[in-house]
Amino acid sequence: MEDNGIGFDEKFSENIFQLFQRLNPRDSFEGTGIGLAITKKIIEKHQGLIAAHGKEGIGATFEIILPVRQL
Repeated sequence: MEDNGIGFDEKFSENIFQLFQRLNPRDSFEGTGIGLAITKKIIEKHQGLIAAHGKEGIGATFEIILPVRQL
């Protein structure tokens, strides 16, 4: 999944998944800093992986890998 939002510096790619972690001032952009932390917890609960890649001013790409379960 990718967006064309504000993006972020790659050196913060792990930090953005921490609870209440924001890379920008609260008065500049909306949000509480919990969305990606919750997303990561859900994906890990299902034995999956999530990674983020970004470029400031260009956007971000999120890779989500979930296992396939045979029924």
